[in-house]
Amino acid sequence: MASKTKSRTRRAVSTRLTHLDARGRIRMVDVGEKPVTRREAIARGEVRMAPATLRAIVGGKLKKGEALAAARIAGIMAAKRTHEMIPLCHQIPLEVVEVDFNPDAANSALQIQARTVTDARTGVEMEALVAVSAAALTIYDMAKAIDRAMEIGGVRLVAKRGGRSGDFVRDGEPPWPIR
Repeated sequence: MASKTKSRTRRAVSTRLTHLDARGRIRMVDVGEKPVTRREAIARGEVRMAPATLRAIVGGKLKKGEALAAARIAGIMAAKRTHEMIPLCHQIPLEVVEVDFNPDAANSALQIQARTVTDARTGVEMEALVAVSAAALTIYDMAKAIDRAMEIGGVRLVAKRGGRSGDFVRDGEPPWPIR
């Protein structure tokens, strides 16, 4: 069965909040009756910085060491522990967590992308978003000695596949490939 692709940007998609019960109390969603299906999510964010900071990160010239390697590991580790950080997330078995970087010299930014994949009853969007966030924070930590003015931002879901709600691809922003 082909799933319907939905493309959304900043508009609301539903007024029904699944994490609230009939009395308005917060709850963890019961996914026990949902089928196990293949699910994938891609998230992206960025760290803006001084041009010299970007060159130092990409060139491996930071005193703390290899920022990109540390940030990749931090993103992977964070994705695996998302359920411990986000109170209502289910613990799910991750099949794939990929974290990659794209230096953007024109905008003096480091683009970060994470891809997560599972066979489960619920999606992996939060795991991808947490991976990007942890990788960005690690970049900041690794380079803050030379640039405390760095800015982390733009963390967003770029695409998701699978599940009852169907596929999603953010308008005008196809995922760049993981290398």
